[in-house]
Amino acid sequence: MSDEKRQVTETATGSQERTESVVRLAQELIRHPSRAGLDNYGPVLRVVEEWLSAHGLPHRRLYGDTGAAGAAAGKPAGLLVELPGGRPGPWWTLDACLDTAPYGDENTWSFPPACGDVADGWLLGRGAADSKLAAAMFCHLATDLLPRTDALHGGLAVLLDVDEHTGRFGGARAYLADPTAARPAGVMIGYPGATEVVVGGRGLWRATLAVHAPAGHSGARRKVVGAISRAAHLVRLLDAAELPTADADPHFPLPPKLSVTSFHGGHGFSVTPDLCEVNVDVRTTPGFAAHDAETLVRETAARLDAELPAPRPTDITLVADWPPFRLTEDEQPARALLHAAADAGFAVRPKTAGPSNIGNLLAGEGIRATAGFGVPYEGLHGIDERAHLAELPRVFAAYRQAVLSLLQAH
Repeated sequence: MSDEKRQVTETATGSQERTESVVRLAQELIRHPSRAGLDNYGPVLRVVEEWLSAHGLPHRRLYGDTGAAGAAAGKPAGLLVELPGGRPGPWWTLDACLDTAPYGDENTWSFPPACGDVADGWLLGRGAADSKLAAAMFCHLATDLLPRTDALHGGLAVLLDVDEHTGRFGGARAYLADPTAARPAGVMIGYPGATEVVVGGRGLWRATLAVHAPAGHSGARRKVVGAISRAAHLVRLLDAAELPTADADPHFPLPPKLSVTSFHGGHGFSVTPDLCEVNVDVRTTPGFAAHDAETLVRETAARLDAELPAPRPTDITLVADWPPFRLTEDEQPARALLHAAADAGFAVRPKTAGPSNIGNLLAGEGIRATAGFGVPYEGLHGIDERAHLAELPRVFAAYRQAVLSLLQAH
């Protein structure tokens, strides 16, 4: 056999062995349930910690601080791997979550949600798509780069979050707040999907509206417009509110959107309550930002109080405010990942996502992010979650090329 053929054979064998190792680690992660707010994250974290230690990768746990924005004080929020390069330059981060959505009704699944089996080329189980396979892949990528760090510029961090599906993004918050961690110039988040590189997302403005009215007996002779009736009128006003149909920024393809997502008030039958709470979620854009969302909701609440007066005006409590973000195709790390995915044979396009994600949190910190590229998938957050493995070697190659292009730039 010629030296060239031997090298090709050895490369193919190494790639196959690495792919099999990635899948084995992902299977083990799936078999340790880590549903957000339901399971203890210790077991799934120990699986990764033991693997990282066995492969000589430095790592440490991140812990939450006090306050509702992140994981509770002293509770694990994630794992951080840090590989400093031997030459000066910016740091870059690969991010994937180890916690998952809940199972839902397990009787509707055609396989056990924590089985971690491989069948007909699919990795099965909760977290296969979002995002335990990506976590396993990023750990292997760090192992691949470990022997060559002296020649690299800046550094690479791998963040594995266990407070992502709560919506608090506690791992990312703990990472950004850690004074010993190098602040990244950009982050690539390993959400799945092989046809798009997510380079942007709508922001959000969320608030709880407390609608008041005098309490009374439901059988009283005097008719009183109760808090529930007032809140129902508020919902009608919000649903009828006019938002821009297209954004003022031609590079941002999605319009803003307003949704009423929760309605709660009253108890039993004999009392008309004095309070009904309504949750409002507004997806924002560069042309309709948080200030515009708040102005719209406050004006609508004021209209309610004018049309159906009550002794106390409607209270508005801000819950969350994340900015929209959008990278151009020439901004890093979008450029590196788009080019690497194309070189790996994927016909990808840049996408702006409707839902918000960690990229929005990072945008608020001035950190550029991509928020999705990976293997094809089905059942994400639903039943029969699975990830297709045939494309895994090419996805790995794309991320490897993207990371190397960023760490070799100077």
